[in-house]
Amino acid sequence: MNGNRYVLSVMSSDHPGIVAGVSTAVDKLKGNIVSCSQTVLDGYFTFIAVVDLPKNYEPVELAGTLQQTDGLSGSFQVIADYYKPQHERTLPNGSVTGSSAVDNMFIITAFGKDRPGIVKEFSRYLAGHDINITDLYGGRKDDDFVLIGQLVIPENINIRSVQDDLEETGKEYGFTVKVQHNNIFTATNQVRIV
Repeated sequence: MNGNRYVLSVMSSDHPGIVAGVSTAVDKLKGNIVSCSQTVLDGYFTFIAVVDLPKNYEPVELAGTLQQTDGLSGSFQVIADYYKPQHERTLPNGSVTGSSAVDNMFIITAFGKDRPGIVKEFSRYLAGHDINITDLYGGRKDDDFVLIGQLVIPENINIRSVQDDLEETGKEYGFTVKVQHNNIFTATNQVRIV
């Protein structure tokens, strides 16, 4: 545990003001949000945050306290846990986790007709090669499914082989798959204002 640092997870049906409610609840405890990420998926709001608090809480007590704070009452689910630092480390296969892994950051995009098993197939391939998914979005529109993920690919893995394998897997499912280094993806997809 890092001092009085906690990880909070909040889920609710989406509506305006949830982030304001969560941040106000943390502020009332005289806490500080160190980092956070929020998204809305199919009408459901999710928020995860790392917070520092001046007082030590048992996680269940902290979740209950936040649950009862004005602006967070009702159908919110709050989970709290002690923060455990995630130090950079090298896995047995040479895969790097942690902050320097940004050099090995790649983006996978896959799209095609929706069918069961798409997320399973791609995620099993990645897991089998110790490729870490750090962010993932999947969404369906009409009969099409789009999958976009941020990956950390170990330095000792041949990127071209990964690209070929994933493209081949995609073909089996009728999907178009592309894997690009994060810098290339950003440069080719960034909107430029002149």
